[in-house]
Amino acid sequence: MKRRWHSIRHKALVLSVGPAWVALATAAAATPVHVGSFATDSEALPSPWQVVRLDQRVPATRYRATRWDGRAAVEATADGSMALLARPLTVDLQATPVLCWLWRVEGALQKADLRQKAGDDYAARVYVTFSLPPQALDLGLRMKLALGRSLYGASVPDAAVNYVWDNKHPVGTRAFNAYTDRAAMVVQRSGKEQTGRWVSERANVVADATKAFGPLPFTASQLAVASDTDNTGEQMRAGFAELHFVGADEPCQFSAGAAP
Repeated sequence: MKRRWHSIRHKALVLSVGPAWVALATAAAATPVHVGSFATDSEALPSPWQVVRLDQRVPATRYRATRWDGRAAVEATADGSMALLARPLTVDLQATPVLCWLWRVEGALQKADLRQKAGDDYAARVYVTFSLPPQALDLGLRMKLALGRSLYGASVPDAAVNYVWDNKHPVGTRAFNAYTDRAAMVVQRSGKEQTGRWVSERANVVADATKAFGPLPFTASQLAVASDTDNTGEQMRAGFAELHFVGADEPCQFSAGAAP
């Protein structure tokens, strides 16, 4: 009789919480949002990716779609040059705040230094920009952003996080960009040790933006990749592939063969 009573209680518990538990589990397992596969039959860059030149006086880094070691990727070739390869971004950062990507560089820059304007170059960078509601910005900051956009165009963001492959600063180094305190720099990879092969990355963009700018209602607006050598005049070849967003507790969805 006692055993039967426990069985009845167990069934009642399952019936009472079962649907809610299933709904919660379904909501927690967010579907990955793929934003950069670069799969194409030609070297043409797939829509909606576009080359964005921040300064028309600076030569543009060249980009092409390719297969690199069997991966559908974009190749960046920099020669004293700078331009972003960018696309607009519409991602629910509450559901999928983690950006995953693969990248590689074929060497390290020699003269770069992220803390100096003259050294503001990176073998590779992944750049996420955010828009913020006007009420989240004080009057002084709104005026500062308006001035910046009058000088450099609409590409000046409300806030941005740059994940960079640096030449000398330790992984985990954080600083603001040498030109603007609206762009936070995060050293995601550094030095020559893992050059010449695909390396996988994972970063919570909301957590990193919050560390830099405080707890604000961030809305993702643009994703960009770049190889940037206009300040140092150096040469670099870099690649990017398989960019996607996942939930905070979900694994990245890479194809096989990338170094962790």
